[in-house]
Amino acid sequence: MKNGGVLISQDLSCAGQVSSSVALPILGACGMRPTLLPTAILSTHTGFQGNTCLDLSSEMPKIIVHWQKINLNFDALYLGYLGKNALDFWIDNIDQVKRNDQVVLIDPAMADHGKMYRGLDEEYVENMRKLISKATILTPNITEAAFLLGKDLTEVSLEKTQEFAEELVQKFLIPNVVITGISITKEKIGEVGVTEGKTWSLIQEKLPGSFFGTGDMFASVFLAAFLHGNDLEKSCSIAADFIRLAIMNTKQDTLFGPDYATGLPWLLQEIKK
Repeated sequence: MKNGGVLISQDLSCAGQVSSSVALPILGACGMRPTLLPTAILSTHTGFQGNTCLDLSSEMPKIIVHWQKINLNFDALYLGYLGKNALDFWIDNIDQVKRNDQVVLIDPAMADHGKMYRGLDEEYVENMRKLISKATILTPNITEAAFLLGKDLTEVSLEKTQEFAEELVQKFLIPNVVITGISITKEKIGEVGVTEGKTWSLIQEKLPGSFFGTGDMFASVFLAAFLHGNDLEKSCSIAADFIRLAIMNTKQDTLFGPDYATGLPWLLQEIKK
């Protein structure tokens, strides 16, 4: 049996620090030996106008077959932004790839700021509900949590988010749920988690600006910290602090996302404490 480390499956944007472009270097730097199953190749992420997109869903089954022939297995699965065809693929094939003792982190990247991402619809949400029942850890933002539950996002608070997190655990039988991107006030942002029946929350200072890729960076750092033996609450705290550090050190155009590379030395020290 060959150990392929962490299997990442999401799109690859040729320009812009999002999805696989940040998951690969972050998990690689943390010693997780990432393996990539790309769902699509984009010229840029969708924040740029007129980007190209090549769907790779037809190639994904061929890649899995080859991995099975060489007996390649993984310590963890990390599924991010998928798109319609890749989502269908994972619904049909996840049981062939995952093991019972495996960490399966699903970041249902499909919506933010109260709206679905471009090109996604209610059918996508319905199919995502089928997939997330396979997760051992689910990391939606507050908008995605509301869509998954079929709820209106009329109130954003720690208390309401705790209700969402607990309902996701109960409805989809997911042992661990962390909801991110909770705008508590103009100055504060937070996360809420449910771990083995225990609910917890974290609050940080909200920094000015809007950056692409912060959710992808958060999930990648969170998973790296967890696989290094930190509990979910500590892993969430490390991920939130990393995003803050990256944003504070960013001098590039925000379309390219935060400058995560400047925070890697700090991260490597923090996850091993």
